[in-house]
Amino acid sequence: MRVGIIGTGWIAEKAAITLDGLPTCEAYAVGSRTAEKATAFAARWGISKAYGSYQELIDDPDVDLVYVGTPHSHHYDVTRAALLAGKPCLVEKAFMANHRQAADIVALARERKVFLAEAIWTRYQPAVTMVRELISSGRIGTPRLLTATLGYSMGEKPRIMRPDLCGGALLDLGVYALNFVRMFFPADIVSMESQCVKSATGMDLTNAITLVLSDGMLCNLQSSAACVGDNIGVIAGTEGNLIIDNINNPQRITVNGPDRTYVETLHVPQQITGYEYQFAACRQALIDGLLEPREMPLDETLYIMQLMDSLRRKWGVRYPMD
Repeated sequence: MRVGIIGTGWIAEKAAITLDGLPTCEAYAVGSRTAEKATAFAARWGISKAYGSYQELIDDPDVDLVYVGTPHSHHYDVTRAALLAGKPCLVEKAFMANHRQAADIVALARERKVFLAEAIWTRYQPAVTMVRELISSGRIGTPRLLTATLGYSMGEKPRIMRPDLCGGALLDLGVYALNFVRMFFPADIVSMESQCVKSATGMDLTNAITLVLSDGMLCNLQSSAACVGDNIGVIAGTEGNLIIDNINNPQRITVNGPDRTYVETLHVPQQITGYEYQFAACRQALIDGLLEPREMPLDETLYIMQLMDSLRRKWGVRYPMD
């Protein structure tokens, strides 16, 4: 599978490193807004083709999958152009700036019958199956409480502080906490309460979200772009709990029994970066003739976008594209 990478930032670098380690995939082309950046990126990572515009990459007939690695504020236009050209797309999280954009892009993909996926990498990782099996086996009894935190001290990064770049912690970090709930407990949300602390530019820097699900689960989530979090997820049941060491990229799952007695620790398979699973999933879906990945259905992407819109409305966090 020949992948065309849109963007030359750190997340595009991570994609290039990942693809270099995958025997069934290739970082074939890179597209940037300038030929100089594209050429430098291609030289650094051994990529065959470098394009000084996104459209040139999209128009390359040998690109099998377009990976959109720009800031989420810029996902809509480039994804739309790729879909109109009939190119399968893997779009970084957060999928779009808001639900309206997301719904429009999903409708276009479905109308054109072009493959489309969100690159929320944790959804594709082996840890998801491991945790689901632990829960379904009854090892911790009936789950009742979930807690998850994700925090990084990001300083004054423009992509966090600027409304035009869809700043704030929610779309960058909180999206992982919401997905941490949904990939294990997809029951309807019957109640959602939240608070946030905003930056001087009006973006959410730290937020707390409480969800009550129809199956009786209560979920407490926190995300912050202003502090170093423990990044731990805990799923607590009537007979024990699971401690996931990093909700962003799980490496270790600790199983505890009654009274928090240690039972065992499970480790995920060794990774290249953790991104390999989403590229492999897209490749398999394309081989199987699917229009979306099994691991992250588009309806689920739309649901998460809708949740984030609701939270931002409550907080008064607005982007120009809203």
